[in-house]
Amino acid sequence: MNAPTSSAREEETLASAEQTRSAGRGRPRDASRDAALRQAAMEVLSQVGYRALTMDAVAAHARAGKATIYRRWDSKLDLVIDTCTQLVQRNIPEPDRGSIEADLGDFLRSFASFLTGPVGKAAQALVGELPHEPELAAAFRESFLLPQRDVLRRLVERGVQRGEIRADAPIDTVVEITGACLIYRLMLTDEPLDTGFVDRLVNEALMPLLHG
Repeated sequence: MNAPTSSAREEETLASAEQTRSAGRGRPRDASRDAALRQAAMEVLSQVGYRALTMDAVAAHARAGKATIYRRWDSKLDLVIDTCTQLVQRNIPEPDRGSIEADLGDFLRSFASFLTGPVGKAAQALVGELPHEPELAAAFRESFLLPQRDVLRRLVERGVQRGEIRADAPIDTVVEITGACLIYRLMLTDEPLDTGFVDRLVNEALMPLLHG
């Protein structure tokens, strides 16, 4: 029998390595299980805060093995950030109704509802930790804050392109005021972050700024 060629040996080695990786991975990941684990992480986070959150606590809350979680996320930071990212993507659509006022209203009502739902307490727990956890702060900005800022910016820019608002509208100021008002209302005033507040924000602050 002829000895295997160098190319054949390389193919055998690659195939063996792939088999080993597949064996280590086990069965394909269950997307519904991922969602359940993220939900458990969010609920534990809202109850105990980021510092006290552990993979053991999430596993117990989800009635899962800790190994199940570690097969998906390397650390609690990875788990928390992935949870935030997935929740935002799933719950806050980007409207495009052809009107800047309608788009801002739709988006901010959805965002307010998102923040005042189960995610609100988890977001508050995270925000309180950001000054003490630079890695978490950086990841939270990238996965949670910046995407919402970018959506707001696109809504306003589309309004400029349609000629609804002036070309030199203070886009950065509008975006910053919007985020500041929502967080202020959510975390500091103990007043409802509801539709009435969002409508006042749009009609009394944002639209006058945009129209100048």
